[in-house]
Amino acid sequence: MAGNMGSLIKRYLPKSLLGRSLMIIVTPLVLLQVLSAVIFFESHWDKVTYRLARGVAGDISAVITLMRRNPGAENMDWIADMASDTMEISMRLKPGEILPNQSRPPSGILETMLARALDASVRRPFRIDTESLDRYVIIDVQLKEGILSVVTPRKRLFSSTTYVFVLWMVGLSMVLFGVATIFMRNQVKPIRRLAIAADNFGKGRDVTSFKPEGAQEVRQAAAAFLAMRERILRQIGQRTDMLSGVSHDLRTPLTRMKLQLEMLGDTDGAADLKHDVGEMEHMLEGYLAFARGEGTEKPEPTNLTALLEDVASSARRKGTAIDLHCEGDLLLPLRPQAFKRCVTNLLDNAARYGEHVSVRAGPRDDAIELSIDDDGPGIPPEHRAEVFKPFFRVDASRNPETGGVGLGLTIARDVIQSHGGEITLDESPGGGLRVRVRMPY
Repeated sequence: MAGNMGSLIKRYLPKSLLGRSLMIIVTPLVLLQVLSAVIFFESHWDKVTYRLARGVAGDISAVITLMRRNPGAENMDWIADMASDTMEISMRLKPGEILPNQSRPPSGILETMLARALDASVRRPFRIDTESLDRYVIIDVQLKEGILSVVTPRKRLFSSTTYVFVLWMVGLSMVLFGVATIFMRNQVKPIRRLAIAADNFGKGRDVTSFKPEGAQEVRQAAAAFLAMRERILRQIGQRTDMLSGVSHDLRTPLTRMKLQLEMLGDTDGAADLKHDVGEMEHMLEGYLAFARGEGTEKPEPTNLTALLEDVASSARRKGTAIDLHCEGDLLLPLRPQAFKRCVTNLLDNAARYGEHVSVRAGPRDDAIELSIDDDGPGIPPEHRAEVFKPFFRVDASRNPETGGVGLGLTIARDVIQSHGGEITLDESPGGGLRVRVRMPY
C-alpha cells in the first residue's frame, strides 16, 4: 500500500529541477497562507462580525426602548427619523401582525452572529432576512404592538478587511512566486547548459564555447567536466599518435615480406605465405581501425539519405541485392567518413550471411531510425549482446575468411555511440538478423 502511494505521488511530482525547486518554495508558502486564512476566519473575522452585529442589535434595542418610553403613533415619526439619521437604519411598525412560529435556522456567519447579538440585546422573537435585498438586511422583531421591521445596510454587518486580507495574501503570494520563478530559473539554467554540453560531448560535437557559471557547486561540476573533457581528448590524441606509429612500424616489415614473396615467384609454399601475409594485413587493418576510432574527424551536417545511397551503390557493384528506402532527405550532424564505414560494415556483414538485404531509414519521434534486415541465419538471442565484444565470433563458421576478425559490430557500435546513438539486434521479419540504429537529431 505504501509503495503504491509512493508511486502515485512520484507520478504527479514535477520532473524538472525547476519544478521541484519551485514546489519546495511554494508549498510552505501555500501552507502558511492557508494557516493564516484559517486563523483569520476562525478568530478575527468571527470577532469583528460579532462586534458589528452587536452594534446593530444595540441600535435596535435602543429604538425599542425609546418606543416603550415614548408610546403612541405621534412619537414614531421622530424615533424613525432619529434612527435613520444617527443609526443608518430605517424602521416601520406593522401593528397587530405576528411572526410565524416556524423559521429557518441561521445560515452563514453573518446571520449566526446577528442572531447571537439579537438574543443577547433584544431578547424578543425575531426573524432575519438576508436574501430579499442585495445591499440590505431585514430584521423583524415581535413587539406587543405588532412587528417592528428594521432595514439596515449590509455593510454595517460586514467588514471589508476580509477582501483586503484575501487580496493581500493572493497578491503577495503571486509576487513571491514570480520572484522565486525568476531566481530559480537563473539557478537552473547553468545546470541545463552543463547537461547540454555533456550530451554534445558524448555525441562528438564541439563544446568549446561552454564555460563554468552559476552557483559554486555548479561551477565545480562544470570545471570537473571541462577537466574530464581535456583528459579524454588528450588520451584520444595520444592513442591516435601512438597507433599511427605502430601502423607505420608494422606496415614496413609487411611490405618487405610481400616484396620478398613476389621475388620468390612460384616457389613451393610461396602462395601459402602470400595468403598468410594478406590475412595478417587484413587483421592489422581491423585491429588498427578498432583501436584508432574516428576521434579526429569533426561532425558536420550530413545528408544521411545521400550517404546511404552511396553505400548501397557500392554494395550493389559487389553483387549484393539491396533494397533501400529513405523517407525524404534525412539531415543530422555526423562524422561522414566514420559513419559511412560503420554502415558499410553493417551492410557487408548482412550481405555475407544473407542473399537479400533491406535498408529502411526515417524519422521516429526525436531520432532517425535506420534498420538493416537480411535473410541469413541470424544471431541467437543469447549471443546478441556478446557479438559487440571485440574478437567475439558466434561459431566456428564465422572465421577470418568468412566473418572477418570479429571487430565489425564492435567498430560499428563505437561509431554509433560516439554520435550519441544506440544500436540493437533483433530478429528480422524474413527470419534473419535486423540491426536497428537510432541516431538523435
